[in-house]
Order: sequence, then C-alpha cells, then structure tokens
Amino acid sequence: MGVMSLLVDGAQRAAPEGSRRGGGLPSQPLIVIGAVAAGWAAAIGLAALTTLVLIGWIAAPHAGFGSGLPGVFRTAAQLWLVGHHVSFALHGGGRIGMFPLGLVVLPGALLYLAGRWVVRTGDVARLRHVGYAAVALAGPYSALAGALALIGRTPLAVPSLWQAVLAAFLLAVVAGGIGGVRALAPWRRLLGLLPQRPRSLVVGTLGTLAVLTAAGAMLAGGSVAVHIGTFRSMTSGLAPGFVGGLLLLLLELAFIPNAIVWAVAYLLGPGFAFGYGTVVAPTGNALGVLPMFPMLAALPSGPGPGPGGAAGWMAFAVLAMPYLAGVFGGLLIVRIGPTPRVEAAPLWGFTCGGAAGLVTGAAAAFAGGPLGGARLTAIGPSGWQVGLVTMLEVGVAAAISAGIANWFAIGRGPIEDAAAGSARRGAAASGARSSGAGSPCAVVPAAAAGTAETDGDTADDGHRIYLDPWAESDGNGT
Repeated sequence: MGVMSLLVDGAQRAAPEGSRRGGGLPSQPLIVIGAVAAGWAAAIGLAALTTLVLIGWIAAPHAGFGSGLPGVFRTAAQLWLVGHHVSFALHGGGRIGMFPLGLVVLPGALLYLAGRWVVRTGDVARLRHVGYAAVALAGPYSALAGALALIGRTPLAVPSLWQAVLAAFLLAVVAGGIGGVRALAPWRRLLGLLPQRPRSLVVGTLGTLAVLTAAGAMLAGGSVAVHIGTFRSMTSGLAPGFVGGLLLLLLELAFIPNAIVWAVAYLLGPGFAFGYGTVVAPTGNALGVLPMFPMLAALPSGPGPGPGGAAGWMAFAVLAMPYLAGVFGGLLIVRIGPTPRVEAAPLWGFTCGGAAGLVTGAAAAFAGGPLGGARLTAIGPSGWQVGLVTMLEVGVAAAISAGIANWFAIGRGPIEDAAAGSARRGAAASGARSSGAGSPCAVVPAAAAGTAETDGDTADDGHRIYLDPWAESDGNGT
C-alpha cells in the first residue's frame, strides 16, 4: 500500500493546481484509484503464494507442479483462486470445492487494506459514498480473477470462470467496503451512528456468534488434544520431511476455520458429513474410510453416545451451548436498547437468532464441498440445516431472555425512547418560551411554584407568580 500511495501522491503533486478538483474530490477518477489498488492486492497475494509454491517445487521438483517455472506460476494462480473459494472441475469427472477457509484471510486482508487506501486517496468523506469506492475496487479485481481463471486451466483441472468473477467481486465489495468504512471512523463511533434498535440487534448478534465461535473452537481443540496420539501417528506416517512438514503445518492452520465451523454445526445438532451416507453428530456417528490427513484424527471414532462416543452428560452440555449463546445475545439486546413495549423485546431477540442463522448457514455452506466424485461428493455441514436450526434454537432462547430481562428493566422504572424524550423536552421548552407571550417571564400557579417558605397548610388562592428565568443573569454576569 505504501507503493500505491507514492504513485498516486506523486501524480497529484505533478498535476497543475488548476487541474485538481475542488470540494474535496480526488484529482483522479475513483475507478483509476480502484484499479491501482486491485492490481496491487492481487499482485501481493500472488507473490506470496508463488513463494510458497516455489519452495515446494525446490524441495520436491517432481511433485506435480507442471513443467518448470510456468507450472509453478500456474499452480500459484490456482491457489489464489482456491483462496477465493473457486471450485475446479476434474478431467476424469467430479469437482473439488472443499477448500481451507483460512486461505481467504490473505486476499481478505489485502482487500481490506486496499479499501482503506481507496477511500483515503480518493478523498471519500461520506459513508454513503464508500459503496462507490468498494465497487471501483471490486470491478477491476473481478476482471483479474477471471483472467487468472483462464491462465490456471490445466488438462487435469479447470477452474470455474463464473465463480472466479463472482467470488472475487463479492469478497472485494465486502472486505474493501469494511476497510473503507473503517478508514472514516473508529468502530465504536460507527456503531454509535446506528439507531438504538438496530445497534442493539448488531451487538446481540455479534455476541451470540462470539459465544458459538468460542465454544466451537474449544470443542475442536479439545478433540484434537484427546486424539493427539492418532494425530502424531498420521503425521509421522506421511513422512513429509522438513519443508513438507512446514507446508503441511500451514495447510492445517488454514483448515482451522473449517474445523471451528464444523464444531459449531456439531454443537447445534445437525452435525456434518464426511462422505455420502455418513454423519457426525451428538446423537450418533457413522463414518467410513477417511483420507490420511492428520486433522481428521479429531473426528469421533465411536458409533454414538457411549464408551466409543461422547458421554451422555457431554452430549447434553454440547447441545445446551446454542441456547446459552442465545441467552447472552438476548441480554445484550436489552442492555443496549430496552423497550417500553413488552412484546417488542422477544421479537428483537428472535430477530437476533435469525441474523445469527444467516451467518452460520453461510459459513457452513462455505466450510464444506465436494472432494472429487463418488462417495466424497458430500463433505461438511449442510448450510440450510445449520442456518434453520440456529434460527430456532438461538432465536427462541434470545427471545425468552430478552423478554425477561426487559420486564425486569421496566420494573425498575419507566423506559423512554431517546428520540421521544428529546421531542418531549423540546416541546416543553418551546411551550415554556411561548407562555410569556413575548415576555421573558413565565406565569405559573402559586401552588405549583411551591417555595421553601410555604408550609403544608397553604392552599391555592388564585394568585399567580411571575418568574423571570434570566433574573440572575444581568449584564454584569451576576
């Protein structure tokens, strides 16, 4: 990004003063700035992946990298497409779409930085204009992805052209848009710009997803720790060597997000599959022959609850986690935005469950995919099942907890909406100013004025007291 800043800043300094636009607009079209950012984001990502492939080619020059350096560059282009979750059609039949989600971090981070750079260099000053900057970045980036999809074709595997264009465009819009928004203000200030009700929904959904993610990470890590012996035996059986061991470690780290999503699907109940006709769930397991990959040692080996599977109490604790996540989300919703209407709080809680279901369903759909043909066409959790179960389990728990918490909040005193309170106070102030009929004095009944000198026996005798609100602020400031 520093090189991009030098290029564009140098061009701006070289341009005559009269050619620069006024009103805070950039001196270059936004599409040009977006194209420069897209080119650098793609180039840096390709350079990093080419370095990894080159190390593997040097360590094992006959490991299927094609003919020399052109094969290395083609393999790097394929890995770049894999990082965008683009599937490949195999020459012998079938498809490969089961990819590590950790590879998305590299292009996502680069696009995040590119989006920030586009907004700052393009002098984008309003939130509603960040979308234009994101599209200006995503358009050229998707075009580059389409070109790499054509370059990455081999006789054995052909990447999907339409998936490359669409996935690159969506990733650039989302990651670049988030980076552009962050360039304008800190997260806390951006969250404060939302109205109270949507802000409470966002915070509740993020809290729910955080609990689910933490529980899934603990479950996946604990399962690896329990089966660490099998994990080590599989690693030693592959005999990858030093360089191969490092590449295998990077691959396993890239699959950690997949493992967390699979564990979350296990917590929710639907579980996941590893092959057609298989299932791994708290209620039972049915697995076939697994590939020789060390991380698969974490899969439960027993048929279900009992000596070979999860204990009954463990299954109960696992299935209770989504409800605890929903309770936490409902409490956050009421903490951020309590409501005086009793029926509104459960509705917002269930909406929180629906939003969490959309996120978990999308993550589950991308965390799996086919791994060839025949039995391995179905791997990972079902996106629609995970999303629906999340909406029901988390939504119901969040609705109940939000309703109860809101009832206790109402019991402590009346809750007034901020906008309504501001309007009421403004109307009262306006009425007070107009009650004097053009005079700075306000007329109030004597009984309502109640001073310290009057005792409890004083009654309203019809007298009126004229109050001057500016009586203590004369010209001398006293």
